[in-house]
Amino acid sequence: MVPTPEQTMVHSYLFLRRVIGGVGVALPVVLIVGQFLLTGELLTSISGYYYGDLRDLFVGGMCAAGVFLLCYYGKNRTENIAGYVAGAGAIGLALCPTRPVNPTEVQQALGIAHVVSAAVFFLTLAYFCIGLFPEPVEPGSRQDVRNRVYRACGWTILGCLVLIVLSGRIFEEEIRALRPILWLESAATFAFGVAWMIKGHTLLRDKKPAVAAEALTG
Repeated sequence: MVPTPEQTMVHSYLFLRRVIGGVGVALPVVLIVGQFLLTGELLTSISGYYYGDLRDLFVGGMCAAGVFLLCYYGKNRTENIAGYVAGAGAIGLALCPTRPVNPTEVQQALGIAHVVSAAVFFLTLAYFCIGLFPEPVEPGSRQDVRNRVYRACGWTILGCLVLIVLSGRIFEEEIRALRPILWLESAATFAFGVAWMIKGHTLLRDKKPAVAAEALTG
């Protein structure tokens, strides 16, 4: 059976959502485990892997997520704009490395651009989870569960960002040695990945197939 143009469009957007979610779920795991297997060390942050052996994977993964977000077409203009903003933030985060130890003036400027890009990226993704992804609940669907998970992912992202910003003040030296920023950034990245995989109907799907017009929501 030849798919209709509407079905092809739905499948394309579900694929985009799944890829974006897959990057979010897989990237922190691959970076942390891969670097540890190669060198036996944990870096202090996800962004710090730019200076590790898996730099190309970090940059490539974030750029891929950024391109897919720029190509993403949502259910309305607000969602489209949010995709553009998040995509630009992801690419800026990847191409402007975090500040190293003893930075030059150029590296200092790039570090500031990195922080701004990361904030734009994660705040926009939190907005997706809290403000854009939840949908009205229909009888017989699992939309209520999906909505709760979307919001939990969004608040997880925001909570991680707040803790990262306050980390220098609230974490003692012993706790900082456990690399809390690495785990907070990983949790935020993983949370946005889970939300997008749900939106792509990879997780928490309804038992009965959704019609084409409904597949762009949920």
